Amino acid sequence: MRGMSDQRLSRPLYEALPWIYLLCGIAGLVASYLQPSHVMSFVIGIPGLLATVGGIVVLLRRRDFRKMSAEYQANDLLSPKRKD
Repeated sequence: MRGMSDQRLSRPLYEALPWIYLLCGIAGLVASYLQPSHVMSFVIGIPGLLATVGGIVVLLRRRDFRKMSAEYQANDLLSPKRKD
């Protein structure tokens, strides 16, 4: 039986996820704005706002991780190799 860690997303889908979150969130916010009912506007707007913020957070965290990873790799290449 496979564990959950063995299931992976394809790279194009993985890279597109934050943008999908953003688009769905913005669509939710627009739909919320266009609703005549205040209750439905709130019900649609809150998940839209959360999806938008979530997409932004994922984009920023990925950017920071990739930058930090590149810095570590550059430092590793510059450091002299020790012979023990």
